[in-house]
Amino acid sequence: MKRRAACLLLATLTALAGPPFRTDDPEPVEPGHLEFYVFGAGQRVPGDSSGVGPALEFNYGILPDTQFHVVVPWAYDRPRDAPSQSGRGDTELGVKVRLLHETDDRPQIGVFPLVELPTGEAARGLGAGHTQVYLPVWIQKGWGPWTTYGGWGWWRNPGEVQRNWTYAGWLLQRDFGERLTLGAELFHTTASTLDGQASSGFDLGGQVNLGEKHHLLFSAGRNVRGERQTFAYLGYQLTTGTFGTLADGFRTGRTGGR
Repeated sequence: MKRRAACLLLATLTALAGPPFRTDDPEPVEPGHLEFYVFGAGQRVPGDSSGVGPALEFNYGILPDTQFHVVVPWAYDRPRDAPSQSGRGDTELGVKVRLLHETDDRPQIGVFPLVELPTGEAARGLGAGHTQVYLPVWIQKGWGPWTTYGGWGWWRNPGEVQRNWTYAGWLLQRDFGERLTLGAELFHTTASTLDGQASSGFDLGGQVNLGEKHHLLFSAGRNVRGERQTFAYLGYQLTTGTFGTLADGFRTGRTGGR
């Protein structure tokens, strides 16, 4: 059971929806722009610690209000009573689509379906061992330096002892000038295994802007209900807008960059 628990922890870490937090927003990358992350994330439960790192994340604005997403992680599992393992983890693919833009009277709304491909070795605690699908809806509203966002998502989690589960989270953050953003989130998950239990917790974190294109992201938190668990994230983000969009490629008869 510890090995299966480690696989589920790794799947959760890979699907950190809105780095450095678990909760995401509905705002996609602008067309022709990209975000590139190098990050590490880890979780500790009694008797085991697991995580990913280094992991690479790539987000690209392929169309207006549409973002392509991929995460390729190197995973590790360090149980107390067994040898440590490390290797390729599960690969994540997704597309974020904004359905409604924010106005003075309404929030923006979007969806961000994700697929977790079983590219890791589940027998070594480095992957889930089956394809998982995540179907969330995200909502966001901002005013002045404050932004709040959150939503709900359903996980398809097949397997002999697994069960489908849900995630709900909400976050509040504030910009402190152009250099620093700090935020806090609350979240709740239902049980993901037949003998598991629901859990609730919090994260505190933020972003330091080192320049126009370079950013440092961090967070740490713990469960306050359910299995005792602590977690942390640290990553570097590069943002740029030097590539063409898929729409540009169609108009010019090609799909490469400009």
